[in-house]
Amino acid sequence: MQRIIIVTLASLLFFTAGAWSYDEHKIKRFRQNIPSIAKQFIGIPYQYGGNPVLSKTTDNSHLFYSIYEQAAQHAGLIYQEYKPMKYLLPGLEEVGEDDLENGDLMVLNNLHSAMVYQIDKSGKIHLIYASGKRKQVLTFNSDNVVFHVYWLKNLKGFYRLSAGSLR
Repeated sequence: MQRIIIVTLASLLFFTAGAWSYDEHKIKRFRQNIPSIAKQFIGIPYQYGGNPVLSKTTDNSHLFYSIYEQAAQHAGLIYQEYKPMKYLLPGLEEVGEDDLENGDLMVLNNLHSAMVYQIDKSGKIHLIYASGKRKQVLTFNSDNVVFHVYWLKNLKGFYRLSAGSLR
């Protein structure tokens, strides 16, 4: 009886570890897909409530949703959580600036946010967001003066999708 339990537990651990690594591989592919997908949205006109699929315009919430949804789809995952930032933020996990990955969000105290869409080998952070003021989707990076004098000065934190957000 003891031998059966040990074999059963060993089998369970083996299959669980295999499923975990398979999911981790898909999540890695999800993050690798983000730069090319995000770049497709650069320059799209800003419109509050805009949906890039339907109207070829976007706001930040739809921009982030569209990038996540397409990156997930290309990785064999599903992302179905369209939410404005005030509803999305409570389900995100805070991460440190030294632990950033593609797809993480830089959120300001007023909940304005930008997505980290790429990190260079040098550590330079590239971000994308829909600007209501400039009326289009823009990018900037951590070498840009606005990153330091506005974004970091008003930073609430960096956040990542929780494990349950992708299936």
